[in-house]
Amino acid sequence: MKIAVVGATGLVGTAMLKVLEERNFPVSELIPVASERSVGKEIEFKGKKYKVHSMDMAIAAKPQIALFSAGGDTSKEWAPKFAAAGITVIDNSSAWRMDPTKKLVVPEVNAHVLTKEDKIIANPNCSTIQMVVVLNPLHKKYSIKRVVVSTYQSVTGTGVKAVNQLMNERKGVSGEMAYKYPIDLNVIPQIDVFTDNGYTKEEMKMVNETKKIMGDDAVKVTATTVRIPVMGGHSEALNIEFVKEPSVAEIREMMSTTEGVILQDDPSQQIYPMPMNSHNKDEVFVGRIRLDETQANTINMWVVADNLRKGAATNAVQIAEYLLKHNLA
Repeated sequence: MKIAVVGATGLVGTAMLKVLEERNFPVSELIPVASERSVGKEIEFKGKKYKVHSMDMAIAAKPQIALFSAGGDTSKEWAPKFAAAGITVIDNSSAWRMDPTKKLVVPEVNAHVLTKEDKIIANPNCSTIQMVVVLNPLHKKYSIKRVVVSTYQSVTGTGVKAVNQLMNERKGVSGEMAYKYPIDLNVIPQIDVFTDNGYTKEEMKMVNETKKIMGDDAVKVTATTVRIPVMGGHSEALNIEFVKEPSVAEIREMMSTTEGVILQDDPSQQIYPMPMNSHNKDEVFVGRIRLDETQANTINMWVVADNLRKGAATNAVQIAEYLLKHNLA
């Protein structure tokens, strides 16, 4: 199984290599791909050195699967070229997510929609992924009417430049700014650009991607996404209104047995999910489950996941694992 990782030197690309190694994905040959200035450099994978390829070199090498994490413009230009060569692309950018001809996949929720004909598969937005993993079993049980989500998102979601900004500010060093404002000792209630309706693109991704992944346009989502000065992962406060009356005890039981979810919910012992504990983990962590006492059939919960892992790299690798298992690539 030849695997290409496009954007191999970036934060998500590096995480993809780590996840492939940790999950022992059967890579017979790795084809790392990066920008022209990185071509010829070496990266290490499973104790072996591999030279960084250009896009054309990678296509010529004919991998079965290419994991893309190189930005939307790169994906729009190159993913169709890889697909035309018979390579299955799993793309982490926003380029193809809302394209009606492309599947948007979170394996625990909707991997069953994939077929051999799907040559470009979209990996959802990080904040959407961790939310739908939790929403899916709840929707099946109680039928979701509406979700109000507020996010508390790690600087790693922006990239290396943002991590450097935070670290520089911690040290009192001036440097390149990823954000318009300081991020240390601050929160920024804007992720991505604002759209005409006053919401940001990140907020609208959560609205639209959730409906597509869950295959139900009736699920209403409203979001406020916020950048905070943490590293380990994204956190979300969810307020979920159902058609049917929910049971907190039943939901706790459900979350404790849901694939890809770890329940951390013991208020008496101050046990609940936190980004520092989700770091480098593949699961979605859930806690603070309680009834909303102001509205019928509604609960609150707190959801945390490592945005570079389950929110990006791990989800992409899990899609590749599904393709391999079902002989679809």
